[in-house]
Amino acid sequence: MRFLLEVSLDDAALTKDPAGELGRILRYWAGNLRHYELVPGDESAVYDSEYREVGRWRVEGQAE
Repeated sequence: MRFLLEVSLDDAALTKDPAGELGRILRYWAGNLRHYELVPGDESAVYDSEYREVGRWRVEGQAE
């Protein structure tokens, strides 16, 4: 299996403070991790601090 996280760095908030925004995105995702099974097919949108969709994460592959 693979976990993929794609975030567009072209978003306004991400161009102003990329490290800060990416850190916030990762903290938010990690805090909600318990709500996902993390099995192939799981996916969700990723939002910046202004709640604009800036990417997606997904789990690909086969469970072992």
